[in-house]
Order: sequence, then C-alpha cells, then structure tokens
Amino acid sequence: MKNVLLILFCLGSLGLSFAQDYNRILILDGELHVGNGIRYASAAIGIENGKIIFVKNSLAMTIEESEWDTIVRMEGKHIYPGFVAPNSTLGITEIDAVRATRDFDEVGSFNPHIRTQIAFNVESKVISTVRTNGVLLTQTTPRGGWISGSSSVMKMDGWNWEDATVKGDDGIHLNWPQTTTGGGWWAEPAPKKGNDKYKEQKQSIYDFFEMAKAYSETNNPENFDLRLESMKKCFNGSKRVYVHADELQQLLDVIEFAQHFDLAFPVIIGGYDANLIMRQLVDAEIPVMVQRPHSLPETEGDDVDHLYKLPALLQGGGVKFCIQNAGDMEAMGARNIPFLAGTAFAYGLTMEEAISAVSLWSCEIMGVDKQYGSIERGKSATLFVSEGNALDMMSNDVVFALVDGKFMSLDNSQKELYEKYSEKYENEKE
Repeated sequence: MKNVLLILFCLGSLGLSFAQDYNRILILDGELHVGNGIRYASAAIGIENGKIIFVKNSLAMTIEESEWDTIVRMEGKHIYPGFVAPNSTLGITEIDAVRATRDFDEVGSFNPHIRTQIAFNVESKVISTVRTNGVLLTQTTPRGGWISGSSSVMKMDGWNWEDATVKGDDGIHLNWPQTTTGGGWWAEPAPKKGNDKYKEQKQSIYDFFEMAKAYSETNNPENFDLRLESMKKCFNGSKRVYVHADELQQLLDVIEFAQHFDLAFPVIIGGYDANLIMRQLVDAEIPVMVQRPHSLPETEGDDVDHLYKLPALLQGGGVKFCIQNAGDMEAMGARNIPFLAGTAFAYGLTMEEAISAVSLWSCEIMGVDKQYGSIERGKSATLFVSEGNALDMMSNDVVFALVDGKFMSLDNSQKELYEKYSEKYENEKE
C-alpha cells in the first residue's frame, strides 16, 4: 500500500503531488449526499482509475487496507458530487470591465456555429476561485443575438480545452424576443408596455428554423452553409435547444415553438413565470434552468421572495429543473451556486433536493448524467468533501476535490493574498 492518509485540511497541506496517480482510492466515514436524493450517514466510496466502483455503508464492511493505494478518512465531514454551473460565461470571460477578456458575444443575430468549447480558458484565475466552493463542472455559454451559439459542458480542470471537455456543443442558445419593453433599473423604473415588434421578431426566428430544418432534410445541399450545418443535430435529437425566456407569454410561445418543430430536447432558461404553467411544461416535457434565486422580483405585484421559492414551486408541480446563476458578474459569482441551492432549501426544497438541483438535475438536463452529477457506481469520481454543510456559506469549507478521480489543487490567487496579508499583520501584532 502506497499511502494511508488521514486528511484534516487539504491535500496540499500534506505535501502531496497533485500530478501523482492514485489509481485505487477509498474514501471512508464521511456523510455522503449522493446527489440522487439518497444520503449515507457514514459511507465508503471505492474509486479505481477515475471511476466509482462501489458506494456502501462504511459501518457494514471490512476494510482490507492492502488493496488500496490511498485511504482517506473523512469522519465528521460531508461528501458531495461536484456541483454544476449551467448557462455560465465561466471560462470565456475574465474581467467583465475589460472588453479584451470577454469572449462570449459575437457580432450577428443568428450564430449557431459559434462554439464556446474552443474558447474555454482552463488557465482562468476565476475558475480556480469557483472550484474552491465545490463547483467542478460548468456549461460554458455564449451571449448575444437571437441565436448566440453553441454551449459546451466543461470540467473545471485540464491542460487545455480538449482535456476539459465533457460534452462539446451540447446545444444552441436561442434568446426569445421580449413581449414587453421598459421596466428598467429597480430604483428608476420605467413603465412597461407591449413590444410592438414582438410578432415580427418571433417570425424571424421561425423563418430561420424553417430554413434550417429544410437544410437538415437535404442529403447533399447545393450550397454548404456553416450556420445551417450547426443546426442539423437540433432536429435529429442529438443537440438541445436552450431557449432563454421568462415572461408568461414567452413561455407559452416557446412551448408552441418546440411542438411546431418537433424538438426532441427543448430547455427553458430563466422561467420567471414558469410556476404559472407547470402542467403545460410537464405535458410538453420541457425542463427549466431557473433564474438566479438571488434576484429581485420583476414587478411590484410579485412576491418579494418569488425567486427564492420558485424551485420549490416547480418541484411541487413536477417540473424538471435545475438552478443557474446567469446575470451580473455571473462568472465569478458562480462560486455562489451552493448558496443559491441553500436559499432554495430554506424556501421549500429538502436538503437532498437542493443538492440535486445543483448537481444531478443539471447534468440530466444537459445530457451528461450517465457520467456526472451523482456519486454512484460506474460514474466518474468527480466529487468534493466539505468540513460542514456545503450549502451554507458559514460552513462550506472544501477539504479536497476530485475530478475524474484526480485530486485537484484548491489554491487560488485570492487565497494566496489572504495568507500573505494574514501573515503580515500577524507579524506586526507580535
């Protein structure tokens, strides 16, 4: 046996090399939140060559230490599947105020051929701060235009974008026209009124999809069109169509749109008014990536806690959903994904449902749940351990993390600065 370890704080503090291979790892005694609603008070997780080979009750098994390269004892700590940041510009922006670091918004209205996968920056300093809170996967997503481009599901670790890719070009992102205009900043609201161009804008989307569908049904098109080529998989069921929409009329029109084009995997992103049409969403089998819970209500008549309790309302109505964080400073704010789930827990979800909403359910909606999203036999060993409840900012303290069975460094520039100045002022006190 190479190593038998009792990890108290993090692997880095023990002088371990993160590049070293640990082919057979056994994690023992921690409280396990599987991600699928199941919880073990004391678990044993066996990992071999990056895959989970068993999940058991550690109190009911005998340990043969010689069979393992590394044994990690986590008594009193919590084990979670890697959390997910869906619909995020994480990895394709560094400093929002510096245009040269923003690589998510291309010129043009219909850009299904734009691919975030090849723009993903594995060396991003923002990424290193986000994974410190247990967010280990992201859906890197473009912005702008009617069709922004194709997103990709990426790991928060790797040598390059190829190495970090979980699922390339998982779906295109369609920004549905607003049915109203006005509103404005909450401190200086402008009156809302109907969008006079709504029908015209909606028709332009229908026209593009009609053209794309006709192109996809042509075996040998006379003129190759990169944009339309990128749309083919949306109609054969191997690529999702993520539609960004919030208002009631938008959501109803999106359901009609998905049925008109017989889309196999439509997904709504936002869904502010989704609780008003839960039966229609269930019947249409359209999941929702719900708007950031830490947001203000859209109108004066809405409950101030509407978005806090929206996940619980959708869960009660049987709508498949997950939690995402799009909005101001969304890349660096992705570190708050666990705490968004914590708010949803405080406003109606059970603890295990809240965990699923930022892990397994995200992966199911994106189509990567066979490998990621929960700690189950046969899946990737992508998980983390926290000293306390990871959904509570007071107790989220990630001890270590694995991505595909490899230990990740949890160091980042913010932590380095904290340690630097802590040492400085401690010395001055002396």
